[in-house]
Parts: sequence; C-alpha cells; structure tokens
Amino acid sequence: MVDVIIAGCGPTGAMLAAELRLHDVRVLVLEKETEPKSFVRIVGLHVRSLELMAMRGLLERLLPHGRRRPAGGFFAAIAKPAPKDLDSAYAYLLGIPQPVVERLLEEHAVELGAQVRRGRAVTGLEQDDEGVTVELADGERLRARYLVGCDGGRSTVRKLLGVGFPGEPSRTETLMGEMEADAPQEEIAAKVAELREIHPFWLRPFGGGVYSVVVPAGGVGDRAQPPTLEDFRQQLRAVAGTDFGVHSPRWLSRFGDATRLAERYRVGRVLLAGDAAHIHPPIGGQGLNLGVQDAFNLGWKLAAQIRGWAPDTLLDTYQAERRPVAEDVLDNTRAQTELLSAEPGAQAVRRLLTELMDFDEVNRHLIEKITAIGVRYDFGEGPDLLGRRLRDIDVKQGRLYDLLHRGRGLLLDRTARLTAGGWSDRVDHLADPTAALDVPCVLLRPDGHVAWVGDDQQDLDAHLARWFGTPLLKASPAPK
Repeated sequence: MVDVIIAGCGPTGAMLAAELRLHDVRVLVLEKETEPKSFVRIVGLHVRSLELMAMRGLLERLLPHGRRRPAGGFFAAIAKPAPKDLDSAYAYLLGIPQPVVERLLEEHAVELGAQVRRGRAVTGLEQDDEGVTVELADGERLRARYLVGCDGGRSTVRKLLGVGFPGEPSRTETLMGEMEADAPQEEIAAKVAELREIHPFWLRPFGGGVYSVVVPAGGVGDRAQPPTLEDFRQQLRAVAGTDFGVHSPRWLSRFGDATRLAERYRVGRVLLAGDAAHIHPPIGGQGLNLGVQDAFNLGWKLAAQIRGWAPDTLLDTYQAERRPVAEDVLDNTRAQTELLSAEPGAQAVRRLLTELMDFDEVNRHLIEKITAIGVRYDFGEGPDLLGRRLRDIDVKQGRLYDLLHRGRGLLLDRTARLTAGGWSDRVDHLADPTAALDVPCVLLRPDGHVAWVGDDQQDLDAHLARWFGTPLLKASPAPK
C-alpha cells in the first residue's frame, strides 16, 4: 500500500505529487497516456502561480524556457496595461510551452521520490474506512490510503464517485492556435482594431512573426478531429477578408465554452483537483493556474492527515477554500465570453467596461482576479491581511519565499519574543525585526497564506493548534 495514488500526471497531478513528497508521503502517480504530450501549446503562468513556483525553488527552472510578458490585457482581451505597482515581486506573465511545464514538474516530483507509471488507466475504485482500492484497465488492483483525481475534465475518478458536474454545455466553439503570419504587423493590428467589436477574434503578436490566433469556429471541420491550418485560413477570410498569410502552426486546437463545477471536491478518501473539479473557457488563461493552485492548497493538508497531525477539520478546508475560488473563475470566464460576443448588447457592455478600466481601481481589481493574487480565504474576522497570500518580502536571510522551499509553515516574528514551540517540527520560526512587514508578526501556512496576525503568544498558540494540530514537543523558550 502507498499513501496516495494520484490519477493524472498533468501539471496539477505532478505538482500535488511533489507537495506530498516534501512531507515524505508515499506517492504513486498513474497516467493513462503512454507518452507526454507532443504538441507544443504555449500557456501563461500568472502572477500567483509564479509566486508558488518561487516558494518551492522552481521558478529558476522555468524562466529559461519561457518569455515574460506584461501582466495586462488579460480580461476579455481588453488592451489595458497592468496597473502600476502590482503587489508582487513577480508581476508578469510567463508564456511557456505546456509540455515543458509538465516535464519540469514531473521531474521535480520524481526527484523528490514520487513514482510515475504511464499507460495505466484507472477504471474502477472502491473505498472503505482504511483506504481505497484502485482497479486499472489491465485488471491490476492497487491499494492506497487516499486517491486524488487529477485526470481532467472527463475525469474517470469523478464519474466513478458519482459526483455531479453541473453547469452549462458548450454553446459556441472557437479555434485557437499559434502560427506565423506574413502580413505586416501594422496591417494585422489595424484589422483587429477595426473588427474586434464586431467579431470575437484576435491575432496577438508573440514576436518573430508568431501570433496567437483566436477565431470563431463557424462550424468548420469535424468536432471530433483536431482543426487544420486550412480551417483557420477559411475562418480568417470569412471574418477579416484575409488569412494574413498564416503558416507554420505551432499548435492548433478547438475549444468550447462549457462551464462546469463539481458538486463536491471530496468523498471520503477520494478527492478531486484541477480540471476534474472544474472546467471553463480558456479566456484569461486561468485553467492550468487554477489547477496548480488547487494542488498547493491540498498537498500540505493531505500530507498532514497522513502524517497524523492534521486537526480534525483541516482536510475539509480544501473544498471550503478552493471551491469558491473556482466559482469565481467560472463567473469571470462567463463574463469574458459574453464580452467577446459580436452581439450589439455585449459590445456595448464591452465598450463601457473598456472605459471603466481606465480607472486604476477597476483595472487593478480585474488583474488581481485573473492572476489570483486577490484571493482571500475566509479565516474569520481579523485584519485585511488575514487569509491573503503574503508577497515575497525582504527578510534578513534574503527573500521570504526562499524560506518556504520545504513546504512547512513559517512564523515571521518582528518582535523576537514569540516561539513556535511544540510545533517546531512542522513550523519554522524567523525572528527578524527588520522584515519588510507593517504588522508585528504573521503565521504563514505552507501555501503562503496568512493564518494569523498579531503579537500575543497565547493567541498564536491557538492558531498554531487550529492549522497545525496538537503540539508534539515541549515548548522552547522564545529566542533572545
């Protein structure tokens, strides 16, 4: 028996495996595909995902493979720059090939000790009070204490659980891809500006003559088959009167606007994460990011459950915290999809929102929503910082996120009077009066969210117990 079986080795599954291995949890990842994806699709890692990668020391691995872009123009492709002084040390988008992200995250998980088995499709499951029995397509049966379905929008695990997946089916389809174009960039930009309020399409330059192309599918091709370059040419001619000389595609895909959210993220010893729990249109580029952030939230909590120190309700906070975030993403992608409609009413709303985004507060709110740095979990009453993530600030040892590489909690203590005491086996303590923080002390969870703000030891102990369970060690004296 292993501790956790993860179905699916995409970004969510690989990230979750790595997070569990930080706590010595025995992990087996089962991937139904025999080989990694071969097509090169560029995805965008948003600010919050970049912060999480920095927290685990992964960002330096990713940066050489990607291209930084300004953190603006995401919401419904409305061309507004990012607000000034966005509250992050990583205030940019990293465009990076999805196969590279998946490979690097899988390598990270394997380096930490996770097992990955390809060509192993989950076809059945049974659970009891002690664990979960997983049946594979070849009849092999495996046993684990927990199972996590990270197996995509058509999740077998979710279906076997009988968890409802309500929402809206796809109403419209869109072609999306990356390719080169021979037409001058000025000509392309002028045509997009002329027609974007009439047709939901764009050609966004990546540099070197390469463009991200989005155009209505218009019924071309077979929905069951991948689109072709000729499909794109045909639709560009129909919408813009020219195909802009597009050629040499990097990848081509077709997507709909189906929007669904799992009714539950947990049934007993089986949990769901990533696209297995939520699907939505790719407008705003939030899908991969949302799944990776699910993994960061779940990993330390499931590890705590397995290691035996989790408070009784800790694992339930995964759904309580992450499902509302997914609801918000589904809503904002619904809104963005409407704003891309060619209908006169939708275009009137788009023009109005474009004006409103000239106000810094509006633009900032939408950017923080898309990039997930505005997420605040409900931890009860307290300062505004409570429940939010803490930016990567300067501390006496360098940078804050460098102290979170091991996936442990952190007490950042500007008073130098407090202690993590009996929780020091799972919470680190940094006494630093010079930390760039405008509150006395904060307690950070392993996912970087602020679990407590204050300067009172007794109050701190109560919150340490809330998030990190019963103390195992005798409290040590406060640092001098």
